[in-house]
Amino acid sequence: MRVLIVEDEPLIAQRLERFCREILGEKLESIRGATLLSEASARLDESPIDLLLLDLNLHGRDGMELLQASVAGSFHTVIVSANTEQALRAFEFGVMDFVPKPFSKERLASALARVTERDGRAAGAAKFLAVKKYGKVELVEIDRVLYVEGAGAYAELVLADGRRELHDKTLEKLHALLPPGFERIHKSFVVRWSAVKALHASEGSRHEAELRNGTRLPVGRTRYKELREKFG
Repeated sequence: MRVLIVEDEPLIAQRLERFCREILGEKLESIRGATLLSEASARLDESPIDLLLLDLNLHGRDGMELLQASVAGSFHTVIVSANTEQALRAFEFGVMDFVPKPFSKERLASALARVTERDGRAAGAAKFLAVKKYGKVELVEIDRVLYVEGAGAYAELVLADGRRELHDKTLEKLHALLPPGFERIHKSFVVRWSAVKALHASEGSRHEAELRNGTRLPVGRTRYKELREKFG
């Protein structure tokens, strides 16, 4: 795992690094730091990371500026901040966890587990998904997302109006941020469950989910029985 710590208090930055090394062990590939928003942005442009640990008050500047841009990236973000009044807003933008200061090793370990575990889910549901478009970041309301389709190292958001938006996160990472109303139905598809009209089983063990707009999506064979029971 490649980690970037954005924190302007040296002692806290050192504490975060030490805990990360102790918690992640051999999983940790690299760990770097930044104290300014401009420096953090430059580091994000320089090389890819897997996790951003971000403070929301950097020399008096609001870390939400960086957050809104960073959540469009391929990596996960965990906020480490004393500004707990910003927690709900941070979750709405799609962070995995909000660790309030002062923090313990155990609390940070809990946040890192959400990132490293295969089925780890965000502590709060996102309200927006940020996508990069024409050199800027655009927020897409999750209420507009019908389903998400995996596209290799990326994922496509398919909106209710038929539009498609490419996201830098993989399907797995996006699924971790989505609210419980979204269901993984196939290795390449996550769908808004309320949009499913029916489930179909065809010859040759082919299974599909029919959406209310007529779209049919494949359903994984191992998931079909469980989803059928859920469908009721």
